[in-house]
Amino acid sequence: MRLDINNHAANSSDLTSHNLRRPEWLKAKIPSGEKYAHLKKLIDGKNLHTVCEEARCPNMGECWNHGTATFMILGDVCTRSCGFCAVKTGKPTELDAQEPYRVAEAVKTMGVRHAVITSVNRDELFDGGAQIFAETIRQIRAIAPNTKVEVLIPDFKGDEFALNIVLDAFPDILNHNVETVPRLYLAVRPQANYERSLEVLSRAKKRGFITKTGLMLGIGERTEEIIEVMRDLRKINCDIITLGQYLQPSKEHLPIDRYVHPDEFKMLKETGMNMGFKHVESGPLVRSSYHAEGQV
Repeated sequence: MRLDINNHAANSSDLTSHNLRRPEWLKAKIPSGEKYAHLKKLIDGKNLHTVCEEARCPNMGECWNHGTATFMILGDVCTRSCGFCAVKTGKPTELDAQEPYRVAEAVKTMGVRHAVITSVNRDELFDGGAQIFAETIRQIRAIAPNTKVEVLIPDFKGDEFALNIVLDAFPDILNHNVETVPRLYLAVRPQANYERSLEVLSRAKKRGFITKTGLMLGIGERTEEIIEVMRDLRKINCDIITLGQYLQPSKEHLPIDRYVHPDEFKMLKETGMNMGFKHVESGPLVRSSYHAEGQV
């Protein structure tokens, strides 16, 4: 069955799940190892959140053991209710001014070579949390100057002032995920806007930053729609794109429409490189920060 969402509002009750057996190519190793256990204890001890854990990333063990970690700042409660996301939705109460320092301290102690800083959406804050992003970058620069810093930011409701607060702290990569094709936004990202996400990336690129974005596949899009989004991204000179398989976090989230075969991911990688992307990370288990260090 193909997920079909027209111009009218859609919600998860409009979508029918189906029994799909997970293919062999989607089996990931359970996080383990002495280094992984040490890092897990360290993060828990500093009262930090990682998107690796919150989003149940299948590559968590591999990334942590290779010096890449994705820290989720601004708490673990999101003001938005995206249909694909495992992060809790509600009214956030946490705003910790000391969090940037603790993240930087963890980066140094963990020996992280490439730190990805992301967050929940904090639409109730006047700047969407941009100042905490900027201070986190500055603290990492001060404490762990050899660490590359990538920020995976929300859209800040299109506020250019908030975006510039982050850019003025000079991250190495500005990442903002478009997540899916325009046709599916009402179900997948009901409080977001496709054109607004393109504008975030375009503004960052115009200021000279390396820009990056990502899409999840298998949530109802058609292959030709993916390619059209890739064309839109190249029009604004986006440098890096990641493409990975959507995995349903729970029965309450949007169903998986299909498991995308590795051959299609390979085709999309070749298509993207031919379009002029500087790097395309494309595969079933790819997530936004997967192999992020090598993309700089």
